[in-house]
Amino acid sequence: MTKEQKDNLFVLIKSLSKSEKRQFKLYVGRLGVNEDSKFLMLFNILDKLSVYDEAVILKKGIVKKQQLSNLKAHLYKQILISLRLNPSHQDIRIQIREQLDFATILYHKGLYKQSLKILDKAKTLAINHEEKNVAYEIVELEKIIESQYITRSLSNRADELSIQARDLSRQNVLASKLSNLSLQLYGQFLKTGYVKNKAETKKITDYFNARLPKYNINELGTREKLWLYKAHLWYSFLTQDFLSCYKYASKWVDLFYENKDMIVLNPVFFLRGNHYLLESLFYLRKHEKFKFSLSRLEAITKEKWFPLDDNIDGLAFLYIYNNKFNLHFIEGSFVDGLPLVDDVLERLENYKNRIDEHHIMVFYYKIASMYFGAGDNKKCIYFLEKIISNKSLQMREDLLCFSRILNLVAHYEAGLDYNLEVLIKSTYKFLIKMEDLYEVQKEFIKFLKGLGDIYPNEVKGEFIKLHKKLKEFEDDPYESRAFLYLDIISWLESKIQNKPIGLIIRDKFKASSS
Repeated sequence: MTKEQKDNLFVLIKSLSKSEKRQFKLYVGRLGVNEDSKFLMLFNILDKLSVYDEAVILKKGIVKKQQLSNLKAHLYKQILISLRLNPSHQDIRIQIREQLDFATILYHKGLYKQSLKILDKAKTLAINHEEKNVAYEIVELEKIIESQYITRSLSNRADELSIQARDLSRQNVLASKLSNLSLQLYGQFLKTGYVKNKAETKKITDYFNARLPKYNINELGTREKLWLYKAHLWYSFLTQDFLSCYKYASKWVDLFYENKDMIVLNPVFFLRGNHYLLESLFYLRKHEKFKFSLSRLEAITKEKWFPLDDNIDGLAFLYIYNNKFNLHFIEGSFVDGLPLVDDVLERLENYKNRIDEHHIMVFYYKIASMYFGAGDNKKCIYFLEKIISNKSLQMREDLLCFSRILNLVAHYEAGLDYNLEVLIKSTYKFLIKMEDLYEVQKEFIKFLKGLGDIYPNEVKGEFIKLHKKLKEFEDDPYESRAFLYLDIISWLESKIQNKPIGLIIRDKFKASSS
């Protein structure tokens, strides 16, 4: 049933709004002969189904099994054409592409002058909106037309177009190299998480420096600067240089706040930049800046001029709610954050076809952490189990690792001792497969393995010993990252002082804010 639910055509139809469905039917009905067309009948059948069921479709008798695939493909194409014609989807890129298509048609009809006029306007629009790839395509078509449409100014025009093509090509190559580097670093981050030692830092640094192209910052446009800041940002994240993360995330976001049109044109990059800015501030524990940046982001996404579509709506939810969780983690206000959980779970169901599984697992970890901080260990375990039991997804190693460690702690806190030893063994077995464990993880696992041999009256003393050991790693650049996934220090202090962990973190937050 899960596979059927993910049928591409069915998912597309279910993503349509009421107005988009209405427009599609108007688009299909523009000619009377289409009123009873088979693809419209198929559309109506799929629209009424709650889950994709091929047997139900075939039972209607509108199409034979052998023809169904072709009919679905035709319907899929017609829906996309209808969506392309919808004014709500007519962004600047589609407008430029449309003008390029019109100019190409005029060129093939031999109407060179009309074609060049449209191309010149489209090129200006493309360059003004940093759409330099399509601008280069336009210049190349202009060159072809100019070679056939002879004018007295051909020599000057040829030089002008050649210079434009060269400059656009150079800028596109630079943007491509920077975007490739950014994507490769992001892929490395998803695979391994943050560097754990000097050797890994050197490896990433050499990789970054070898692939970073030469550039003059004064010659870069907004698009090239964006990719440059993204590349530096991912390098900084990998090497755990969170001050540098903040620096480049701020530069990224400022590109948009300095130019409102860029927000409208590239809302996805705007949202992502703000998310990384907030993530940097979270790691640096800059509470006031974090709160201000989150509030500003949420306010802008509610502005009437802010573009909204299914993709942007899903991303705005993903980034804003992730950071709403983080705000509660900074403040230690776990109980106050619990109402977010039901809201997030409901939205995850609504956005299940738009948010990838990795991000859903990250939400589960945050929900588990929220319940842990609030003292509801059984619900914490419930959400961690969703991550640990997921065998179909290649998640970041560090997320899987800390999910298992938090699972152990939650079982201990919940008094579920009957299977703790088995859990410790399976967790230890899993962690050993990881090439480089944090020292924090090693010490903590060693402590948990020895818990069974400690008398109840000695437990507090062992907590104090472990706390002393782990405090040594708190300011270590390679080890401190572990405490951001799971605040083991605060948990130990809660056991030593016999106070809820939320109260311990809240007291620390108040002390740092005063």
